[in-house]
Amino acid sequence: MEDIPINANKRIAIIGAGSSGLTSIKCCLDEGLRPVCFEMSDDIGVLWNYSEITPGKEDRMIASGYKSCSINTSKEMMAFSDFPIPVNFPPFMPHNKVLEYFRMYASHFNLLKFIKFNTKVLSVVQTEDHLDTGCWAVTTQNLQSGEETTEVYDGVMVCSGHHRFPHKPAIEGMSRFKGKVIHSSEYKTQSVFEDKKVLVMGK
Repeated sequence: MEDIPINANKRIAIIGAGSSGLTSIKCCLDEGLRPVCFEMSDDIGVLWNYSEITPGKEDRMIASGYKSCSINTSKEMMAFSDFPIPVNFPPFMPHNKVLEYFRMYASHFNLLKFIKFNTKVLSVVQTEDHLDTGCWAVTTQNLQSGEETTEVYDGVMVCSGHHRFPHKPAIEGMSRFKGKVIHSSEYKTQSVFEDKKVLVMGK
């Protein structure tokens, strides 16, 4: 009989099924933990799962890159240590190749069955016995049915990224500017800026 992992009964909630969420699922399984990943969209990849719809629209609650977006590090540097990127992939991968790699990773390690898609995390709070148990109460909502559920987890890993909510600083005089002003999160293609002078603020 195989030995039962020491952490087999510990459940870990993982928020987000992007690059960090996928690797967190894998690491939990390696440690004998029981991961449950919540992803509010219907697919993995998040930032690298391109959509022309920007965050804030009713039918798009997650951020994605722009149409011509590619990684700014080589594939050898960004690859997961336990799953090399195929040699035939370009050195600096466009977003669709990054997503393809994530799909290969998730399939190879059988991660998708641990993900609850179309599920939004509403709150994460300490349980009443948190000081003794370290447990957390996680409340989620099924975005298709609207049903809310609260379950207790031994740990929580927040892998939601930082791109969904853009930071738009207040700039004096901006209200008097007659041109088009957009945040980088709204940028998808260059066509709206063709034959125009463009000022980029920030880094």
